[in-house]
Amino acid sequence: MNHWVIAPILLPLAAAIVLLLLGIGRRRVQRGLGLASVIGQVALALGLLAYADGGELLVYRLGDWPTPFGIVLVLDRLSALMLAVTACIALFSLWYALQGTDERGRNFHALFQFQLAGLNGAFLTGDVFNLFVFFELLLIASYALLLHGGGAERLRNGIHYVVFNLVASALFLVGVAMLYASLGTLNMADMARAVAELPPERSDMAHAGGLVLLVVFGAKAAVLPLYFWLPSAYRSATAPVAALFSVMTKVGAYAILRLFTLVFGPDAGPTGSIAEPWILGVALATLAAGTLGLLASRDVRTLIAYSVVISVGMLLGGIGLFSVEGIRAGVYYLAQSTLVLAGLFLLADLIARQRHVLGDRLESGTALERRGLLGILFLAGAVAVVGLPPLSGFVGKALLLQAAVDLEAVRWVWPVVLVSSALSLVAFSRAGSVLFWKSGGRAPERETPALAPGLWVPCACLLAFAALFIIAAAPALEYADATARQLLDPSVYVRAVLETANVSR
Repeated sequence: MNHWVIAPILLPLAAAIVLLLLGIGRRRVQRGLGLASVIGQVALALGLLAYADGGELLVYRLGDWPTPFGIVLVLDRLSALMLAVTACIALFSLWYALQGTDERGRNFHALFQFQLAGLNGAFLTGDVFNLFVFFELLLIASYALLLHGGGAERLRNGIHYVVFNLVASALFLVGVAMLYASLGTLNMADMARAVAELPPERSDMAHAGGLVLLVVFGAKAAVLPLYFWLPSAYRSATAPVAALFSVMTKVGAYAILRLFTLVFGPDAGPTGSIAEPWILGVALATLAAGTLGLLASRDVRTLIAYSVVISVGMLLGGIGLFSVEGIRAGVYYLAQSTLVLAGLFLLADLIARQRHVLGDRLESGTALERRGLLGILFLAGAVAVVGLPPLSGFVGKALLLQAAVDLEAVRWVWPVVLVSSALSLVAFSRAGSVLFWKSGGRAPERETPALAPGLWVPCACLLAFAALFIIAAAPALEYADATARQLLDPSVYVRAVLETANVSR
């Protein structure tokens, strides 16, 4: 009996419950328990990543109910990768928060664990309705985390964020209901079987339900024109919360990749490939809009928030090619960009701490303490995000361009990606120039606090993944290639879930 696949959900849930029971007066115990839980999740994620690299799917039936009547959790290469990325970001974000950010509001550690449980569950579930449940769990926790620290700006942006996601969640339920009415099941593997067997005269509702979910997942991923909630929300969140939020948009992209290769893939009969005409165009439009937002940014956190939008466009651009090469590029880009962007959110807070009244605004002011260290970190993050050699962002973008070479889409993909990269270079160069070269002309307003290792080391560790993905490029690309091939062969997933011989109980 192998129960490891459910552990990434149970561990943060159990930790969150204990943290709530402890109350608000035991800060050291809460910090220790929260950190221990996250370290345990990192160990679990790395172990499951090594297991998934063997190519075998691990399927777990909760309560030993037979498929498709019971809830299943499924571990494959993609879900294992997402668990590992989430755990790494959680570890360094929490490390940063332990330097004092966690004291700005109540129940930070419990909410942090609840959000991790929702994220891990969304990546592992093999059931569309339970995908909705885990979405709601992570969103409810994110509502409170976004407001952590208080303030009028956070409250205003938090209300917009909550309202937008409540509407998207209601639409999610509509899509789920349409699929259940037409297919009679919400287990993804069983849905793939049912969709392929659906007669053309009964396929309209399933087709419509799939497109509704495409809109919902696009809203969660923050694609054009549904991304306007993201810059203000991410900008107003505290640094460790924004860093953790960097993986939230990837949940929407993950759901698109999962559902529209498994259930609505090319073998799905009349409803096959329903997302193919939409995803690439929306991705390129999102990439272009994010680049314009990047150029218009007036502070570092907004600059990074629009970089998140650009990363979503890049990721969906790879997915939208629906080829092994395109999805390989998307998977590689997803992992490295999410980690780097999380590090940049922490770096933005470090810069704001050093500049007092100016904060992270792109205005010349006093010289930064530890300007050399912060400048190196900013340069590394900017090079990775823009996609310049020798860091991993260059490889991700090069893979996407290479994947489009022999396709008709090359006439759109190449110009948009290259122009976006060039303009991103302009935006980050301007920001770096203002922050590190044009500052130092006047005395500081007050004494600048020391830059403790507990603040800059987590940031540096996340940004170091840009170099790690280059050093380990060969195994990383092999894993991404194997992930793409596994996703484009949904029969493996369907057999693993529906055949009782392969189910862990």
